Order: sequence, then C-alpha cells, then structure tokens
Amino acid sequence: MTAPFSSLSRRAWLQRTSAGFGAMALHGLAQGAANPLAPLPSRLQARAKRVIFLYMAGGPSQMDLFDPKPLIQKKHGHSVAVPLPEKDKHVSTAKLLALGTEIPVRPRGQSGVTISDLLPHTAAIADELCLLRAVHADNNQHGPAALQFHTGVTAEARPSMGSWISYGLGTENQNLPGFLTIHPGIETRLYGSSFLPAAHQGTPVVLPAKVTDPAIDFLTDATTDSATQRRRFDFIQRMNRRLIEHDAADVRLEGMVQSLETAFRMQTAAPGLVDLSKETEATKKLYGIGGKATDKNGRACLLARRLSEAGVRFVQVTLDGWDHHGDIRGNLPKSCAAADQPCAGLIRDLQSRGLLDETLVVWSGEFGRTPWSQDLSGTSPIEKHGREHQPDSFCTWMAGGGVKAGFMHGETDEFGYRPVAGRVHLHDLHATILHLLGLDHEHLTWRKLGRDYRLTDVSGEVVREIIA
Repeated sequence: MTAPFSSLSRRAWLQRTSAGFGAMALHGLAQGAANPLAPLPSRLQARAKRVIFLYMAGGPSQMDLFDPKPLIQKKHGHSVAVPLPEKDKHVSTAKLLALGTEIPVRPRGQSGVTISDLLPHTAAIADELCLLRAVHADNNQHGPAALQFHTGVTAEARPSMGSWISYGLGTENQNLPGFLTIHPGIETRLYGSSFLPAAHQGTPVVLPAKVTDPAIDFLTDATTDSATQRRRFDFIQRMNRRLIEHDAADVRLEGMVQSLETAFRMQTAAPGLVDLSKETEATKKLYGIGGKATDKNGRACLLARRLSEAGVRFVQVTLDGWDHHGDIRGNLPKSCAAADQPCAGLIRDLQSRGLLDETLVVWSGEFGRTPWSQDLSGTSPIEKHGREHQPDSFCTWMAGGGVKAGFMHGETDEFGYRPVAGRVHLHDLHATILHLLGLDHEHLTWRKLGRDYRLTDVSGEVVREIIA
C-alpha cells in the first residue's frame, strides 16, 4: 500500500491511489470501491494469501515446551537470583523457586528445532516450523495481554488483526466473510472491527456437539420460506441504496448494505463448509477427530482448513486450557494432548494439498509462564506447583506463508526471563504478518479523531530474519 486508508471510505482511497496499477489490478480496484470485501491487489510482494491463527488461550509454558533452561533444571526446588523487579514479585511466587522441566525438550528433525516430548505430533513437523523464542508483550494479565495480541493495544476497543487484514485485502470468496473466528470466548473485542466497517468484523463459529445444532447463529430463518426471504431482502436493499443515493456516500450505510448481502450469500455457502461429514476418514484421523482428548480441537482445526481453502482471508481458532497456575506437571500434558495432534494435522493437511506455502499459520498464547514456581496453597510440594504469567518472553511458532522452515529465532537469558537476542515485540510480529501478506503496516491505517490508527500503533519493525 502506498497511502493510508481513511474514513473517507475505501472508495475514496482507491480512487486516490489507482495510478500505477495495471489493467487487471484496476479492475480489482474498481470492484473494491463498490464492495468492501472485494479482493484487493497490493504493491508489496505477498508471500501468503491468508492466515490461520491458532490461539492457545491462557499462556503455554515456553520452558516446558520449546525453550528449556539448564540452570533452572539444575536449581530445581532452590531459590534463583532472577533479576526480577520487586513490583513483579507476586503472591505465591516470591520465593523464586526454580521449577525444572519434567518432560524432556529435544532438538527435532534435520533442523534441530527444540520441542517437548509432550508434543510428539508437533515434533514430527519440526522442519516446517519457524520458532520465535523471544517474543514479548506489555501486560501480565490475561485480558489486556490477549487484547494486545489480537488488536495491538492493551485497553479500549480497536480493530482486531483479522479485521485489519480483511480491510486491507478483502476476501477471496464473495459468499463468505473475510474473517471467521472458531470457538471464540466471551471477549468480543478479540474479533471486533471497532471503527472499521462492520463488514470486517469476525464472524463467530461454534462447532456444536450435535450435528443438528447451528454452527453460526442466525444463518437460517425458520419463520419463512426462502422465496419470501429473498423478496424481503431485495426490498430492504433497494431502500438502503435509495437512501445512499439521496444522502451521498455514507460509509456506515454502505458497510451495512454489504454485510447484509454477504450474510444472505452465506446462507448458501456456509452450511456445506461447516459440515465435516464428507471428509475422508483418513483426514479425520489426521486431526484426531473422534479421539476423547482431540475431537473438539480436531474439528475446529479441520474447519479452519476448509474455510481457508474456500477463500476466507483470516481464520482464528481458539484452543483454551493453558492457564496452569497450579500442578503444571499434571495439567500441561492434558492441554498438550488436546492441541498437539489437531495443530500438527493442520500443517500436514495444508502441505498435502499444496496450500501451506500460501497460508501463514501462527501458533501462540498471549504470553508465557515464569521459570520459577507458583505455590497457590503456600504449603504444597514443588511437584504440585504451577507457573505464573510471563509477558517478558515467550514462544510463538509460525509455518508456511513465506517464513523460514526449520528455523529458530531469538534467545532468552539463562533464567528464561529476558530476551538477549532476536527480541520480537508483538508490534513487530504484527508488522511481519502484514508484510508477509503484502501489506505495509505503516500505511494500512484508518483516520479517526484526527489521527491515523493502525494495528501496530506507533511502532513495529518487520522481522526480516525469519522471512524465507
């Protein structure tokens, strides 16, 4: 992008920046002027066409899964002199007892990417992964940290990452939204569009336990037949367009008209996509569908592949259960068992279909966990301790979509606390994701109250070391 988007509407921005595009691109720009979800060309080289974000809600322990520390292992059960500010010492962690990793974390594949035995399926695809070991955020509480990972800020309502990407690129399938979120939590800001047009907000999908239950709310209207619904819809849209013509351009009304049209088309396209019954048994087995621990997440990850393959620009999957304040040795294996096979199955499935190179997969929690233990009761043995939140450094892996495969970037100190090399702030991560999609994070903006807002706020650098 060579100029910011603004509240003058996508149409005005496209008219101002059409010079320099080829004939085919101009056709796409003309579509984008009338349709906020039309696919848009980009002047930057795009390595990926779409994103699947696997969100491990709660904060996985990077030390137990990807970044073991010999010093902590050696000092297990003893106090360690971590350079921790007094303000960051919390109740039940003040003793700073080193909590070693019980299950080995080993180099894997030809690349040597370090992965725990708790993640055997992920370990088997190590040579496809780009592991970032020094990611950091700005807040140690779940709400603000999750908000920052999804929207770039720790407070207020801002457009989510998926909304920015939908806004910048549109969707490849005009019968579907540009952004869907599978099994989202109650915090709607994590997939909201805020001041961006409503057409770019995430559409929530909850896979039901019963196949007869709807996965997307209000997708069907049981009160009338389809012909009557079509006539009703056409009448409403004619009235809306007449109002637009009478009052000149109205960004909000234009967005509402397009949202209604997309919702109507979804009634035909979406039911078939959320129906997983037609997938082969081999594919279902790959994701762990039918398994006691893996069924829910397996179905969610398979649906993410189906939606992505169908042209949805940004698909978000929430896999929760990673908040291990107590008995991490007993509870972490359960979380890993539920997520390992579905996530690895997604990578293998994308690869087998020739989709991995053009699909960027991002796996991460909102932060990591401390290398020292947390004793919630104050009296339990260290083997029953958990780990506190740690935004100062944690691990994120990426795959496909233009990132280096079988590559590790970043290091933390001997305590596993502070980054010492390859430090990646969340703004840097967001800038890199946008760059891989062919978007310039400094130019993808929206003017509001006299300021150009963007996903990366006022900072962020593309992490070029991880780009293939």
